[in-house]
Amino acid sequence: MRRVAIFAFLILICVSIWSENAAERTKRDFVQLGLTLYEGNEVRVLPTGEIKFLDLFGEIEKAERYILLDYFKFQQDSICGDLLERLCRKVAQGVEVYIIFDSFGNKHSDLPLSDSLQHNLRKSGIQIVAFDPVRFPWINHLMHRNHHKIAIIDGKLVYTGGMNVADYYLHGKPEVGKWRDMHVRMSGPVVEAYEELFWRMWKKALPDFLIKRGKQLPSAHAKRTGEAVVAFASRWPRESPEIMRQTYSVAIDNAEHLIQIVNPYASLFGEVRDALRRALERGVRVQFMVSTKSDGKVIDDVIGLEMRKLMKRGAEVYYYNDGFHHSKIMMIDGLFCTVGTTNLDARSLRFDYEVNAFIFDHATTHRLQQIFNNDAEKSSTLLTPEVFKERFPLRRRIRSRIFTLSKRLL
Repeated sequence: MRRVAIFAFLILICVSIWSENAAERTKRDFVQLGLTLYEGNEVRVLPTGEIKFLDLFGEIEKAERYILLDYFKFQQDSICGDLLERLCRKVAQGVEVYIIFDSFGNKHSDLPLSDSLQHNLRKSGIQIVAFDPVRFPWINHLMHRNHHKIAIIDGKLVYTGGMNVADYYLHGKPEVGKWRDMHVRMSGPVVEAYEELFWRMWKKALPDFLIKRGKQLPSAHAKRTGEAVVAFASRWPRESPEIMRQTYSVAIDNAEHLIQIVNPYASLFGEVRDALRRALERGVRVQFMVSTKSDGKVIDDVIGLEMRKLMKRGAEVYYYNDGFHHSKIMMIDGLFCTVGTTNLDARSLRFDYEVNAFIFDHATTHRLQQIFNNDAEKSSTLLTPEVFKERFPLRRRIRSRIFTLSKRLL
């Protein structure tokens, strides 16, 4: 009798696991990876640069305590100037402002923040620091770059996604046309995770800086503001070096029906590429969107080769024609999604500081799906063997194979 009971119990467990959808399985797997699930968050999709900066500037005007900004790049142009003017006014009102930017990202910007501007900002009361300054012999910053895009207001709101601070998110660039990107705004308990990450980055940039944590940090019990569950994934070199590969792979492996991805530098790498192939083998519909135009010619050829391989395995690959799609999003089965800073290339997956929110929320996921489907229908070309031959003549295919071989040595 006891054996029968045990057998029945095991069957119930198996049935329970089998009946879980992709979202529930992914939550469980994320917890096993060591991720924290933050419940009770509100998420708002900000699908364009205009909407993101308008929303962010409005909340900056309302800030009462502090503003934290951690961006790979601040380009010294009109949108950045507008932002900095607003921040200087807030400092004059008694609001504390802290800014981190990546030194490598700044030096490779079209309009880098000048030393004189940084000096003037510090005189105004803004705390600003370059992460991992690039100095002779310059090899210090070849590996691990701070690729974050984070803004936090009073410990209540966090903005994150693919956008840096630059005019081209609003007006585009001559060589590619429109520069398309997305962000999300989140409130609720998950904001604490982003704020903790900010102060870790600040401490790494300025180890001796005394942080008045009692004022900066929100209460340990942030209020619930919505129904979304958010898993916070942060890639920290040498501490969590595999987390982005693991989270993407887990999400893809748990998909049952549909995977939709937009990623600008999808040269793909290791586990993520293998997970996509497994999904296609088990009959999951995979839709991948990359850009016809981008800011890197060689990487375009490598991406083209990877997209051709996915196409041949049954994936629907869409080439976005209306500018450069810089968004980094993925939707699984219409149940959950991720928005963050991670590119699906070796640099993001193996080297840089990255952060992604995996958002378990039907409304957010559905909104991103609407945008994806509209872009696929109205602004994209479906990749076919004929389209591939037209877009990638022999010389480009040879070049892509050479660089693909070098990529495999990483």
